[in-house]
Amino acid sequence: MDCLFCKIIAGEIPSTKVYEDDKVLAFRDIAPKAPTHILVIPKTHIAGVDDITPENSEIVSHIFEVIAKIAKDEGLSGGYRVVSNIGEDGGQTVRHLHFHILGGKKLSEDMA
Repeated sequence: MDCLFCKIIAGEIPSTKVYEDDKVLAFRDIAPKAPTHILVIPKTHIAGVDDITPENSEIVSHIFEVIAKIAKDEGLSGGYRVVSNIGEDGGQTVRHLHFHILGGKKLSEDMA
């Protein structure tokens, strides 16, 4: 599989890890759109939100638990945004389920 995020999970491509457990990996975005910009991805390849099923949806619940922990650890007490782009028209550039945590400043209402 030629998936960028799968290669990051495998350690073939370096990343700045923020959190890791047996199910997910979180790392800093290389082109941040906010002072805090972290990606949270499942270690199991799921192409995107549109490929979440009853068989794999438990990972999404876990991801959101991890997102809350990371936001607290990063000091995002004033709020933050969680974004997932779906498909080409939605701006998804890596076809592996991922959630962006954006924060560290007052975010524009039109920023996504």
